[in-house]
Amino acid sequence: MVLVTLASETAMKSVPLIVLSLVVGLTACSPKPSDPAASMSAAAETAVVSMAAENAASKAVDDVFDVAAFAGKWTGPEGTSLTITPRDKDYKVTVQNLDGPRDFSGVTRDGGIAFTRDGKTFVIHKGDGPATGMKWLMDKKDCLVVTDGEGYCRD
Repeated sequence: MVLVTLASETAMKSVPLIVLSLVVGLTACSPKPSDPAASMSAAAETAVVSMAAENAASKAVDDVFDVAAFAGKWTGPEGTSLTITPRDKDYKVTVQNLDGPRDFSGVTRDGGIAFTRDGKTFVIHKGDGPATGMKWLMDKKDCLVVTDGEGYCRD
């Protein structure tokens, strides 16, 4: 707190005028509050641009996806196999297990091929025998992994 002692009554009358001048001067120099609607609009535009850039980057990764590295037949233990067949806009994913073959539609995603089986989405990705989690494939080097405990390799 600052204590000011004024010597004369005239000086006392000029204090409100000085304070008022300071307040007006400081207010004029302060940045004006921005329009909230304009701020929200700018934030929304930034978010849209950011999402578009992220989608474009993801699409670019998918565009350089090596189809040849996944296409064809991959074998698993006990007569199981995985066959990936490129089509115009997606992939035919055929899983052969002890119950017989099942076909699914797959699309490129996250550096692999995503497909939905029994309501759950899987992304097939490259790996080796140990990545499959299957003891029958531990010595393999060129494999596709669907999920832990499900993998297929090329001999």
